[in-house]
Amino acid sequence: MERPPTKLLDRARHRIRLKGYSIRTEQSYVSWIRRFILFHNKRHPQDMGKEEIEAYLTHLAVNRHVAPSTQNQAFNALLFLYRNVLEIEFPENVNAYRSKRPLRLPTVLTKAETMKIISMITGFHQIMVKVLYGSGLRAIECLRLRVKDLDFDMNQIFVRNGKGGVDRATVLPDDIKDPLRQHLIYIRQLHENDLSKGYGSVYLPYALSKKYKNADRKFVWQYVFPAKTISNDPRSGIKRRHHIHHSSLNKAIKNATQTARVKKLVSSHTFRHSFATHLLQDGYDIRTVQELLGHKDVSTTMIYTHVLNKGGNAVRSPLDRK
Repeated sequence: MERPPTKLLDRARHRIRLKGYSIRTEQSYVSWIRRFILFHNKRHPQDMGKEEIEAYLTHLAVNRHVAPSTQNQAFNALLFLYRNVLEIEFPENVNAYRSKRPLRLPTVLTKAETMKIISMITGFHQIMVKVLYGSGLRAIECLRLRVKDLDFDMNQIFVRNGKGGVDRATVLPDDIKDPLRQHLIYIRQLHENDLSKGYGSVYLPYALSKKYKNADRKFVWQYVFPAKTISNDPRSGIKRRHHIHHSSLNKAIKNATQTARVKKLVSSHTFRHSFATHLLQDGYDIRTVQELLGHKDVSTTMIYTHVLNKGGNAVRSPLDRK
């Protein structure tokens, strides 16, 4: 039986992987733990407690001016460290200065702007952006889609292990069915070519790789949007084809927005915002939109009612009254 590592950061990585967390979470948590230790002159967290945690989180807010979500991420990393790695009680009522969350409305495109930007994108990047807008997926959810998650007969896309570890189903637009089918033909050929060269395996979470033997080489488990090249898995060292990088999608969106001359700050998440807003404009119930987006609380979805230009919450300017 493999012995668990003894170095603290390696122990943290080991525990994170046992919990089935993503590589992004692993990299983030380990980075925050390392920064926490360096901030306190390399003292061992075992010898630190509430005072040191509060000092570090306050430093992030006051001196580093980090966003609230960033400060929360650091807090969660330290919480994981104490509870799951050191296995000691995390201090109660941590009273650090909290970063203030600015009240900002999401950037939303009009339907015309959305389609204009999409028309400026080519290839599989266009299919991806259509998935973001047509299905309301987060960018990382789109990147992680597997072939088996597409249900053409039921008009559904299944999002596995989304934010908060929750699965959900959302709509598969008719508009992208044919392009997706053609794209999957290419993906199958790519996969078969990889298999012929001795590759063809894909990353599976630890539990799935143990439960389903050889599933990592099956076509249904392959990424819908795979990377162009085979690379070494940062965890196992195995050479395999991962999904494309987030930066590739962002670059395509940025270039298309500039070409379309849309004067808004557009990111991959803007299409998710536009999906929700346009559904509400079309009269869909907010609870339905909440389920499609995968929001835990309807209050999160309510933000889109503030950017509607028509409907029950609309206000008509007195200047426009005849």
